[in-house]
Amino acid sequence: MKLQPHRIQQAAVIGAGVMGAAIAAQLANAGIPVTLLDIVLPDNPDRNFLAKQGIQRALKARPAAFMDPARAALITPGNLEDDLKKLGGADWIVEAIIEKLDAKRDLWAKVEPVAKKTAIISSNSSGIPMHLQIEGRSEAFQRRFVGAHFFNPPRYLHLLEVIPTPQTDPEILRAFSSFAEATLGKGIVVANDVPGFVANRIGVYGIVRAMQHMQAAGLTQDEADQLTGPALGRAKSATFRTADLSGLDIIYHVASDLDKATPADEDFSLTDTFRSLVEDKKFLGDKTGSGFYKKTKDEKGKTKILSLNLDTLAYEDRGKVRVAAVEAVKGRPLAERVRALYAAEGKEGDFLRGVMNDGFWYAAKMAGHVSDRLQDIDNALKWGFGWEQGPFETMDTLGVQTVIANLEAEGRELPPLLAAMKASGRDAFYAGGETVTPAGEPTPYAAPYFILTDLKKDATKVVKKRAGASVVDLGDGVLLVEWHAKMNALGEDQLRAVQDAHKLVQSMGYAGLVVGNQGENFSAGANLPLILSQAQAEEWDELDDAIKQFQTATTSMRFSPHPCVVAPFGLALGGGCEFSIHADRVVASAETYMGLVEVGVGLIPGGGGTKEMLLRFTDMQQPGQQLGMALLPAVQRAFELIGTAKVSTSALEARKLGFLRDHDTVVMNKNHVLEEAKRAVLDLAPDYVQPVMRQDIPVMGDAAIAAVKSVLYGMKEGGYISPYDHEVSLQLARVLSGGTGNNRAAKVSEQHLLDLEREAFLTLLGKKGTQQRIEHMLKTGKPLRN
Repeated sequence: MKLQPHRIQQAAVIGAGVMGAAIAAQLANAGIPVTLLDIVLPDNPDRNFLAKQGIQRALKARPAAFMDPARAALITPGNLEDDLKKLGGADWIVEAIIEKLDAKRDLWAKVEPVAKKTAIISSNSSGIPMHLQIEGRSEAFQRRFVGAHFFNPPRYLHLLEVIPTPQTDPEILRAFSSFAEATLGKGIVVANDVPGFVANRIGVYGIVRAMQHMQAAGLTQDEADQLTGPALGRAKSATFRTADLSGLDIIYHVASDLDKATPADEDFSLTDTFRSLVEDKKFLGDKTGSGFYKKTKDEKGKTKILSLNLDTLAYEDRGKVRVAAVEAVKGRPLAERVRALYAAEGKEGDFLRGVMNDGFWYAAKMAGHVSDRLQDIDNALKWGFGWEQGPFETMDTLGVQTVIANLEAEGRELPPLLAAMKASGRDAFYAGGETVTPAGEPTPYAAPYFILTDLKKDATKVVKKRAGASVVDLGDGVLLVEWHAKMNALGEDQLRAVQDAHKLVQSMGYAGLVVGNQGENFSAGANLPLILSQAQAEEWDELDDAIKQFQTATTSMRFSPHPCVVAPFGLALGGGCEFSIHADRVVASAETYMGLVEVGVGLIPGGGGTKEMLLRFTDMQQPGQQLGMALLPAVQRAFELIGTAKVSTSALEARKLGFLRDHDTVVMNKNHVLEEAKRAVLDLAPDYVQPVMRQDIPVMGDAAIAAVKSVLYGMKEGGYISPYDHEVSLQLARVLSGGTGNNRAAKVSEQHLLDLEREAFLTLLGKKGTQQRIEHMLKTGKPLRN
């Protein structure tokens, strides 16, 4: 048996500030017990006050730091005076204290004597080189030391920069990277031990250069953020909102430090305006309530965003800012948007080309310096700053030779990588399964560490393709249904692809089927525009057939002669949830937001969701509690879950709500979900027996409807629900009761409940109130309370 001397089963975090507490929370999310230590405050009787305060801060954090608040029990608070020896039980020790080199060196001197000899030691420093921290420590300590730079908030930002020193044992690097990627769910970028590492080095450079270009072009930060946000494939917070979120003081200190530590041509110099915001005005962003933007409330209590006038340093209401270049590319694919924006005219185009060319030039200059792989630089910007494309991928979109020509036209000296690309005539960094080294030499493309290769890039694996879905061979006898429509809304292509896959499994002798994809979300539900248009055209027979087909597709996840595993992540709403809950097994990303949300558009779940949740909660009742009024708690639980459109905030909460069962699997890293789902199919296949529909579901009949009506009456009279909420709720109650006319306890089949669902769905779809709700949702993205 191979020993695992560096297996991480317990951890310790030193420093209970914002980052330290959030790192401890992410470890707890992964099920790892954590000791959280901080200093003892003088004159405070609670010697663990700071650690306890850190846990409470994490519990109150928004967005939530914990996937399940109960996981906070895995964190044990302590202090560095009384509990230092507790570090001896930790397999991994990470510090997140003040960013001062002397403080970190003093800490490591205290940690080394008490840490176990196999423990991995890490610093979360965002910029202090790792090798400087461990000067004077023993050789054994230095071999076990590796930087681990999380991005805030650690739960949601995928990036973890792992920074080895020249002394780091390669086995430690491998073991820690594997743990962080698989157990903590992080995207690993191996960074060189240089100032700023990868993401901050390039990202902060981009922010300070954008500030310079913005003022030179005479733009406001609102306009600059429009140009450098989603239109360019970057985060909604764009440039200056990101600076506010990060903290202008953090940007100030990182940029100032990098300006001192880097050559003059890199130019991390801050503008006088930026310096004034931090030094004079103390406008530090969200932490002080004032930065480039400021939140306030109008006379009606509605939140309003004010913008800082960079000339007067006074805040003003600019309303909805529209930028012509951005308006011109709305609705177009990313590649088209990037090309159009790069070629835009006027001051908007001048600003964008300045920002983009700076980014291209600097990323190329940093290749081989901050990291040895181009894809690590791209991934650092994507995972740390929310970009859709990294700088090298964006240059590929524009054409590398076009970018080179533009840089030369500006009089720039090409970095060695771009000079080599010019000499070779190669127009893309990634092509034909190849990329290039920092020296510009072709090399086989290596997928990100430990991640399943992107299926959509390998056409040889596609068995059958439709416009909105594909059937893909995952290998080892497992097929994948991969949806690839906008938000993966469920329509004809998606349902027919499921049918295609089932037929292929049976005709070709595959082991089973996975339903999943590699988009931004698993599925946000049904194709509402299509449903609405059919309802308004009164195509009731067609709609009835469509709902039957939908029910057939969702229930086929359980009632097929082969195992079916569904792999949700991100949004799994409405129909996406219904596909999941009918699977033989679910393998869900930890960040799965699952719910039956149809009441928001005046409907109830029509793909078996209502039936399935009633069945599950009824089965949870003890024998003897499945008759008559004893069933009421199960009916109430299903009614509350569906009637309030409850959505889980994580897969852990989805399990508590009942969407996931005990035998379903939660995977911390979204990129591992398909791999684990494939493994689940292969585990189920050898002894798989096709299930049959249940005929024995106990229902309450009219007694359930009467109970629900009495509750709804009080809620309606109290103004808690709207008149149309009441109407939708009555249809939901009718299905959960098993139908009207039952004056005694009865048992019904799953098909009976499916028929009731379909009838209720069509009834509501024919009502004006539901059509108004759907129209409002499509226009505003928000539910209508009519």
